[in-house]
Amino acid sequence: MPRQPYLTGHYYHIYNRGAHRFPIFREPENYRFVQGKLRRYSQEFALTLISYCLMPNHYHFLVRQDGEHRAGLLPQRVFNSYSKAYNKRYDHCGTLFEGSYRVRHVRLLPDLLHMCRYIHGNPPKARLVRDAADWPFSNYLEWIGERDDILVDREFIASHFSSPQAYRRFLLAYLERPRTRFPRHQPGCAV
Repeated sequence: MPRQPYLTGHYYHIYNRGAHRFPIFREPENYRFVQGKLRRYSQEFALTLISYCLMPNHYHFLVRQDGEHRAGLLPQRVFNSYSKAYNKRYDHCGTLFEGSYRVRHVRLLPDLLHMCRYIHGNPPKARLVRDAADWPFSNYLEWIGERDDILVDREFIASHFSSPQAYRRFLLAYLERPRTRFPRHQPGCAV
C-alpha cells in the first residue's frame, strides 16, 4: 500500500517500536544520540517537532511539516544513522525495529492537543517515572518552561495554552484517568 501524501503545514504522528518489543535504547548516551540527530534533521528538513518522547522500546514524534521535505524523512534519517551506530557499538546484527515506522495524519485540533499529552504521558503511564518532568528524553520540560532546547515550537504552545501550568494540568487530567484494559484475545476472535 502506498504511503499517504505529506502536506506542508500539516501534522503527523510518527512512531515505531523495537523488534519483538525489545529495547532500542540501552543507555542514556543512546537517547542523547537520537536527540542530536533530531535537532540536525528537523532543522535541515524544515520539520518542527511539536512533541516527542523516546521510550526504552519505542518512540513517538508529533511533527509539523513546514517545507517541501516530507515528515517521514525524519525517522528515516534519524534511525538509519542510529541503527548503524547501535549495531556497531553493541555488535548487533539484524533489524532493530518491528518494521517500518507508522504515521498518522492528525487533522483536528482536539486530536492534536490530545496527541501532545499522550506522547508526554508515556513515561508516567509506563511507570518509568512518577512525573513526566522526570523523564529527560522528551520535550515536556520545554513545554513547561523548565529546559531550553530547539526541539519545540513555543508559538504552538502559547497559542493553545495560557501558561506552562495550564499544559501541566491538561496532562495531569489525562494521567489521572482510570486505565481501561481490553483483553488481548476476545472469545470468538481469530488469534
